[in-house]
Amino acid sequence: MSARARFVATPPVATAVAYRFPSDARSVGWARRELRRQLRAWRVGGELAEPAALLTSELVTNAVRAHAGLVAPVPAIGVRFVLAGDRLRLEVHDVGDGEPVVKESTGVEEEETECGRGLVLVDALASGWGVVPAGTGKVVWAELPLPAPEMP
Repeated sequence: MSARARFVATPPVATAVAYRFPSDARSVGWARRELRRQLRAWRVGGELAEPAALLTSELVTNAVRAHAGLVAPVPAIGVRFVLAGDRLRLEVHDVGDGEPVVKESTGVEEEETECGRGLVLVDALASGWGVVPAGTGKVVWAELPLPAPEMP
């Protein structure tokens, strides 16, 4: 190595990123877009990207619904993506006080049957999910295992 050459360390990649989105249906697409951007930055993709985007859509949609009917100014929805070891964790914070409940379809086509059915999807796709009280409101989280690295 030359006397003038220097080793330059690659800056560390953030293992957690957080966003605040307006409590608006457009935020679902914005959150998905930021997730995909972050997965590319982490060099995580392939079979994980689509289920992660679908989980993000469901969790943010539920947060938007939890904020429906609140008097202005409506608080923002917090979204956080965490890469931890062999898992991707998706977290969505809303100020709603209701706890999400998985509702199985009864075959009855009513408006009420739509609410909670997205959590059936979350339950099926995620390796784990849950709810944590968060001062004002709650954080609903879901996790996915990272795909195994490809062997050369």
